[in-house]
Amino acid sequence: MAQLLLEILSEEIPARMQARAAEDLKRLVCDGLKKEDLTFDKVEAYVTPRRLALVIDGLPEKIEDSTEERKGPQVGAADKAIEGFLKSAGLTSVDECEIREVKGKEFYFAVIETKGRPTAEVLAENLADAIAALPWPKSMRWGAGEVRWVRPLHSILCLFAGAVVPITHGGIKAGAVTQGHRFLAPGEIKVKDFKDYEAKLKKAKVILDSSQRAEMIKEGAEKLTAAEGLRLRDDPALLAEVAGLVEWPVPLIGAIDGEFMELPAEVLSESMRAHQKYFALETEDGKLAPRFITVANIETKDGGAAIIAGNECVLRARLADARFFWDRDRQASLESRVAKLGEIVFHAKLGTVAEKVDRMESLAAELCEFIPSADRDKARSAAHLAKADLTTAMVAEFPGLQGIMGRYYALNDGEHADVADAIAAHYSPAGPNDTCPMEPTAIAVALADKIDTLVGFFAIDEKPTGSRDPFALRRAALGVIRIITENGLRVPLFEVFAEANNLYPPGVSAGNVMSSSQASPDIGVVSHDLLSFFADRLKVQMRGTGVRHDLIEAVFATPKPEGGAEDDLVRLLARVEALSAFLDTEDGANLLTAHKRAANIVAIEEKKDNTTYGGKIARDLLEQAEEVALFEALDVARGRLQALLAAEDFTGAMAELAKLRPPLDAFFDSVTVNCDNELLRANRLALLGQIRAALDTVAEFSQIEG
Repeated sequence: MAQLLLEILSEEIPARMQARAAEDLKRLVCDGLKKEDLTFDKVEAYVTPRRLALVIDGLPEKIEDSTEERKGPQVGAADKAIEGFLKSAGLTSVDECEIREVKGKEFYFAVIETKGRPTAEVLAENLADAIAALPWPKSMRWGAGEVRWVRPLHSILCLFAGAVVPITHGGIKAGAVTQGHRFLAPGEIKVKDFKDYEAKLKKAKVILDSSQRAEMIKEGAEKLTAAEGLRLRDDPALLAEVAGLVEWPVPLIGAIDGEFMELPAEVLSESMRAHQKYFALETEDGKLAPRFITVANIETKDGGAAIIAGNECVLRARLADARFFWDRDRQASLESRVAKLGEIVFHAKLGTVAEKVDRMESLAAELCEFIPSADRDKARSAAHLAKADLTTAMVAEFPGLQGIMGRYYALNDGEHADVADAIAAHYSPAGPNDTCPMEPTAIAVALADKIDTLVGFFAIDEKPTGSRDPFALRRAALGVIRIITENGLRVPLFEVFAEANNLYPPGVSAGNVMSSSQASPDIGVVSHDLLSFFADRLKVQMRGTGVRHDLIEAVFATPKPEGGAEDDLVRLLARVEALSAFLDTEDGANLLTAHKRAANIVAIEEKKDNTTYGGKIARDLLEQAEEVALFEALDVARGRLQALLAAEDFTGAMAELAKLRPPLDAFFDSVTVNCDNELLRANRLALLGQIRAALDTVAEFSQIEG
């Protein structure tokens, strides 16, 4: 077995493209090998700013001869059938086929023999195609050539079993050499296999593995910060990005001029992070320290002093700009900026940001009804000012500070702290690791913002499809779910969706904007689609906690006690929890089996008789003791179930269901449902139909797997 080593050396690959490129290269090469039936033991892809590398272990040096047999049509079959078979097998005449007897009939068989060939030949074809097919987000041409790649190529290293594989791309022929660090070890390096390649690169100041580079950055930075009694602020995304900018990471510590420390901490850290890729440091009490970590890609004789001085100079200019924005923005109040939101389009079919803010104000106030201790006036004020910072110079320069700067400017204007905090928190949660708003005013505005967006985009039929979600509606729905469930809010979603829909003008509809005289979208359709969308998002969120998706489906499909589809997420999860615990018991598992049996019998007979069973049961037609016992148990259970569900005692409802198991088991053991007497048969089917209906008031048992 042999090893393949491939390296493509180029000018610097953008950090944001590196990880995807490594995975794409691995996928393309492996797919090509699998098509040739080439097996291998292990494959790894690596990427640095200047190189993509791939190593595959356990490849055979030669593809063995193979024989494939294909069964064709019967002897004497139609000419077209025979011709099609011959063409698919690469044959020209039936004389090249064998005739074999199968179960007393004669069939044509094609025996296709494929000569093996050296693996290196296959690799030469496969690798060239894979390199050309790499799907870069952006690519370029260079020189007089027509080949496109992410950046100009320098060399290709390609070895199989120690020998060069003759591939060419962009006029560059593969060889057995690479290059070390651009500045620290720029000479050529000849290698013979991956172990030799990795070791020689390290000696030439190139760390091939990005995770090792990230660890070197983290360890070096932590050592520098600990020496000053500080700590590194955790930022995994920035760490991964910086690891993609250097081949030989050298962390250095610099200072922030004291005159800039009066700026908001978020401004300082965002300015360093967004423009300079610096790591922020903090004191033991979590405050931003007047220091930063930068990562050089070179070792210097002065220990990095000149690099630090240069970075401090650049940061000084950046922060001077930020201070200018800070001072200028505070000269105008947030209130004075609200009117400018009319100049920003939210969506061509949904109006401006100013119109969205108007809807948010009304919806946030209405949502206060479902949020304990919420103040309508504060919610309305916070919603009114929530988007105003989009017109500030600071947010224009640092979009990641939207909301955060709104809070600072609101406090500067003398707004209530609850209002200011709600402005900062209303975009949250922005992802699975982000915290949820917990204060009443912030909850109201955050929900209003997300629900307005969801209802609007669903009304114009701009729903997520497959992996495509350009308006981040999945994230918005997950945000609503988390805010409601983590705060234990009893929010009737249908009612809220209807309220949000009514705030849009009548002209908003699926696919276009109508005149005001035309009908508004059917909120029933929008709400139904949105609730289904929420059910899917809830299943995704709860999957991580071990909750079965089919239980969520079963409860979503069950009407709520007061009627209508279940849209109270807190109550829904309580029902799911009780149902899950019940099904884990012997009674629950057996009752699920009995329900499926009853439902299947009734469904089959309903289809056959073209009718529905489950209506009134004739007491005088209950002949056997087991029928009577089940009827009486059902009669008692239905009354109790209704009361328990109304009281939201779902555990009690499950316990009541468990009481139906013994009489239902006895019924199936002793009673023949499809008897010859049609009256008795119909009555027994009605009894089973009512059993099905009773269980389905708790959860749609037919949706439960198992």
